[in-house]
Amino acid sequence: MTARTPSADELSSLVERALSEARGMGASAADVGVSIDAGLSVTVRLGEVETLEHHRNRAMGITAYVGQRKGSASTGDLSWPAIVDTVRKAVSIAKFTAEDPYAGLPDAADLAVEIPDLSLSHPWNIEAEAAIHLARDCEAAALALDARITNSEGAAVSAHVAERVYGNTLGLIAGYPSSYASISCVVMGQLGEQQERDYWYSTSRDPALLETPESIGRRAAERTVARLGARRIATTKAPVLYVPELARGLLGHFLGAIRGGAQYRRSSFLLDAAGEQIFPAFFSISERPHLKGALGSAPFDSEGCRTRDRELVRNGVLDGYVLDTYSARKLGLKTTGNAGGVHNLLVQPGADDFAALLKQMGRGFVVTELMGQGVNGVTGDYSRGATGFWVEDGAIAFPVNEVTIAGNLRDIYRDLVAVGSDVDARGSVRTGSILVAEMTIAGE
Repeated sequence: MTARTPSADELSSLVERALSEARGMGASAADVGVSIDAGLSVTVRLGEVETLEHHRNRAMGITAYVGQRKGSASTGDLSWPAIVDTVRKAVSIAKFTAEDPYAGLPDAADLAVEIPDLSLSHPWNIEAEAAIHLARDCEAAALALDARITNSEGAAVSAHVAERVYGNTLGLIAGYPSSYASISCVVMGQLGEQQERDYWYSTSRDPALLETPESIGRRAAERTVARLGARRIATTKAPVLYVPELARGLLGHFLGAIRGGAQYRRSSFLLDAAGEQIFPAFFSISERPHLKGALGSAPFDSEGCRTRDRELVRNGVLDGYVLDTYSARKLGLKTTGNAGGVHNLLVQPGADDFAALLKQMGRGFVVTELMGQGVNGVTGDYSRGATGFWVEDGAIAFPVNEVTIAGNLRDIYRDLVAVGSDVDARGSVRTGSILVAEMTIAGE
């Protein structure tokens, strides 16, 4: 990947000029974000190259304010005439929209002042031929593991770099580079008439920290083989253990419920829940935006507000919401520096690994894949199609498919029994497996 990414200084100059142009056109305030992304993506299926993509994207977005009227526009053309035209459109829109008393730039006191180096950029200068070779090695390792692995949906290798700069008329202009690398594999297995598929992947900002292609392929194949012979079970109520990559999603529903938008729209099953005991006392969540090299790290949010360490859940009690400037003002609160999302949420792990959690569960269901969108963010009602494994006497007994797990998220969170030590760091929410005391498992 040899395409040049413009420097932060070059993008900063564009941002500064665009802000000045907005002022000259009558905007009382404005903010501008400029980004350039470049990358390489390769997919190999059954040894043959299926896709090979070099991509390079340029974008600028501007939000202009005329008093408390707001207008936004964007462009993928970073030539100066296109930028001027985009600024003109944003200012024009702002002049015709209704006033909103909560609209406007963040308070100056909330803006980032120091921009720490978080080691977010480790470009992977891999050529297409080398990426193809890695993908082939990954898939070959999967196909060679077991004769029951009969097909492949492909192995993929990707490398991505970006340079982003944000600025506003309060005087902030700042940016930072970032990178992202990943290797993944999806294969299919067959036992009699039954077919199953599963996957594995590794991702990091630093390609040197990726798992080897061979280990990724083998893990994908092992997971697929383990699912062969899956059966349905009778409807029952039992403990449910979410593996880490799905435990993250379970907590995603919690995050959606405490976002400022859901709170001020009065559309959350955790409405006005700050200060309430949502989880058991052993359960805590911290936000750590400045972890070096982490996928969720950021020195400032998408509004330029500083990110900072905070305790989101202390001993099971919700300490506050996830807010940007607008939602904070609607709620009479202060931004939490979460415009654009959360930054490295760390669920406090327990002492038990996955095997120990199985023993603690005794008898129940391990969920390894979820299907469908049966979650009501207003009521908390939860119903998802699931596959996984049935557990007897503290050990996996057999694979299970075509079941539904259901409950209410308030009850599920209240009834958490344990968090495992098997933490998955491949995302902005880091958690181990999560054991729930009881859910309805609908089968035959």
